[in-house]
Amino acid sequence: MDQDTAKYIVDYFSNLLTTEERLAIRHTHSIIKLGLDTAQVNNPKAINVYKKAGWLSEDQNILMLLQDGYDAFELNVAERILLQNPEAVFLNKCPNCGKVARTPLAKQCRFCTHNWH
Repeated sequence: MDQDTAKYIVDYFSNLLTTEERLAIRHTHSIIKLGLDTAQVNNPKAINVYKKAGWLSEDQNILMLLQDGYDAFELNVAERILLQNPEAVFLNKCPNCGKVARTPLAKQCRFCTHNWH
């Protein structure tokens, strides 16, 4: 599975994510927003606020999901979703080139610009 397909599944079929997977995504987005992924910003007050709000996690189970990076996490989650719920996932693929469209309702391919309205 490619990264575009994994992102498509995680983004548009988030109802199939587990609670831990949702928390891992929230944790990753918070790290990026705070700038902790680049180590440019180290604001202890903001970090504490995010931890108290539940946006940053110290739960080892959640951090283990992200240990190989977010891209690997997304691939693992998408594969799990396809294995457990193949009937619930609709991959909107271009009839011309076969690549996944940007959204489930898209009618134009972002890769080959084919239009199937």
